[in-house]
Amino acid sequence: MVYSTPMMVSDVEYACRDFLLEHLDAGEDTVGAHVTIDHLAPTPLGLTVKIELNVVDVDRRKIVIAFSVRDIEAVGRGTHVRYVVESAKTHERLAAKRARAGLA
Repeated sequence: MVYSTPMMVSDVEYACRDFLLEHLDAGEDTVGAHVTIDHLAPTPLGLTVKIELNVVDVDRRKIVIAFSVRDIEAVGRGTHVRYVVESAKTHERLAAKRARAGLA
């Protein structure tokens, strides 16, 4: 009946990815590598949360994003690290791993 920490992490990951996709070249995507989060207050069912993002560092393919999550008050904050990847190479790596695991 409340907004859970795992759901907040998921929403932050998707918000960051969706934002970054608007600024990438064709064939590029991002993958999440690290999340630091403080879940500050509960959000009851029925309230809407808003996620605000701020890119704080770009180092080649590494992007660090500070975020805040609010309903009628601050409910979360933290940082998220994502890396820009080539989609085709990521799919190849995943296919190779599935094959090594006998899932292909």
